[in-house]
Amino acid sequence: MEFEYWWLLGFPIFFGLGWLAARVDIQHLLRDSRALPRSYFKGLNFLLNEQPDKAIEAFIEVVKVDPETLDLHFALGGLFRRRGEYDRAIRMHQNLLERANLRPEQRRAALFAVGEDYLKAGILDRAEASFSSLQDGPQGGEARAHLLEIYQQEKDWPRAIAMAERIAAETGESRGREIAHFRCELASGDVTHSRPDSARANLEAALAANRKSVRASLQLGDLERAAGNIDAAIEAWKRIESQSPAYLALAAQRLLEAHRDQGRLDEGLTLIAGYLERYPSLDLLDTVFQYTLDTKGAEAAYKLVRDELRRNPTLLGLDRLLEAQIVTATSPERRRDLEMVRNLVHGHTRRLARYRCENCGFKARQFHWHCPGCGGWESYPPRRTEEFDLAP
Repeated sequence: MEFEYWWLLGFPIFFGLGWLAARVDIQHLLRDSRALPRSYFKGLNFLLNEQPDKAIEAFIEVVKVDPETLDLHFALGGLFRRRGEYDRAIRMHQNLLERANLRPEQRRAALFAVGEDYLKAGILDRAEASFSSLQDGPQGGEARAHLLEIYQQEKDWPRAIAMAERIAAETGESRGREIAHFRCELASGDVTHSRPDSARANLEAALAANRKSVRASLQLGDLERAAGNIDAAIEAWKRIESQSPAYLALAAQRLLEAHRDQGRLDEGLTLIAGYLERYPSLDLLDTVFQYTLDTKGAEAAYKLVRDELRRNPTLLGLDRLLEAQIVTATSPERRRDLEMVRNLVHGHTRRLARYRCENCGFKARQFHWHCPGCGGWESYPPRRTEEFDLAP
C-alpha cells in the first residue's frame, strides 16, 4: 500500500479535534465543580481521612445549601437508618416527600424509604400506611414483604396468613411453613380462650398448609390429651417421626407422661429408647435417663448412659454418667470425688447447653419456634448444637 501525502494534513486535524473535545470536557467539569458547595468537598475530604461523623455533618450542609441533591438525601437517610438514628432518617425522607416537584418514581422511592425508617423505629402503624399505599406500584412485591413482617410483629395472624397466601400466589414460592406457624399461633390463642373446636380447625389447616409441621402435631396431641383422648394424642406425637425425627425430643416427655397415665410406662420407655437408638439426641437421653432412674433404679440408668456415651461421646453425656455413678456410689469418699468431678463438668456444660439460631446465632436455653433475635421461623435446630462442639 502506497503512502498518501495528504494524510499528513489529516493528523493535525485529528489532534486538534481531540484537544478541543478535552477542553470542552474540562470546562464542563470545572463548571460543575464550581456549582457544588464547598461543604461537598469538605465531606469528601473527611471520608478520605476516615472521619465519617464530620463527613455526615458536611453533607448535611450540602443538603441545606442545595436542596435539589436527591441522591444525597437518599444516601444520608439510608445511612442514618443503618446507624440507628431513625428520627434523622425520617426527617430526611419526609423533607423529600414535602417537595411538590418530585417525579412519581422519586415520590414512591421516598415513601418506601420512610416506610423502612418507621419499620426500623418500631412505628408500625405509619410503616404499614406507607407500604400499603405502594402495593399496586412497581415496588409492590417489596412492600408486601414488609407488610407481612409488620403483621407478624403485630401478631395479626389472619392478615399475615392472607398476605403470605397472596405472596405465594404471585411469586410461586412456597409459604406453607410460615402459614402453618401462623395457624399454630391462632390455635394457641384459641386454647387460651377455651375454644377447642376453633383450635382443632386451625391445627388441621396448619397441617394442610404444611404436612411436615411438627409444631401442629405437638399442639394437636396436647389438644387431644386435654380432651381425654390419650390414644389420639399418642398417635399425633408419634407422627413426628415421619415428619422430622430430629424433633422427637420435644415429644418425648409428652409420650412418656401419656403412657404413664395409661399404666403403660414400660411401653413408653421402650418407645423412647428406640428413638434414642435411631436418632441420638442429648435431650432424648435426658428424658430417658430421668425416667429410667426414677422407675428402674440407678444401675439401669447408669448402663443406659454408659452405652449411649460409647455411641455418642459428649461432655454433656458424661455429666449424666457421673450423676448416675454418684447415686450408685457406696463409699462416701468416692461419692465426694465423683461430685467434685461432676461439678467441674456440669459448671462448664450448663453454660453451653443452649439452642442456637442458624440465621443470627441468637442463643437460648429454651427452644423457640420463632427466633427472638431475627424473627425467623424454625431457625433453631431441635438439638443443642453444643453437643457437637463439646465432643472429646
